[in-house]
Amino acid sequence: MPLLRFDLIEGRDQSSLKKLLDVAHNVVVEAFDVPQQDRYQIVHEHPENHMIIEDTGLGFNRTKNLVVLSVTSKSRPEEKKQKFYRLLAERLESECGIASTDLIVSIVENDNADWSFGLGEAQFLTGKL
Repeated sequence: MPLLRFDLIEGRDQSSLKKLLDVAHNVVVEAFDVPQQDRYQIVHEHPENHMIIEDTGLGFNRTKNLVVLSVTSKSRPEEKKQKFYRLLAERLESECGIASTDLIVSIVENDNADWSFGLGEAQFLTGKL
């Protein structure tokens, strides 16, 4: 159950935003082997001057198409994370026109006790999930 939070510069139209979210979800399903209906995405849009995202010395420029993706997830093997990064960059570029240099991903891991999907229960601990 990854939770994806997207920080974007405001101005994308609804169809572009939907495509971005759909592509990201399909990559999560493929790379992390989660069920199709396991979809949790939140979008935060910011004025351009509210995001200062540089290249960390890698030598490229960012554009207004910038996507900063924070993923909260249970622990995943390194190879699945690498697959996620690669597929996401490839598909956002090919399907959404977002350059791989405009993608930043951070994965924060947590454990089964850190999730409740409602009803005041930790369903991963109770066995309901």
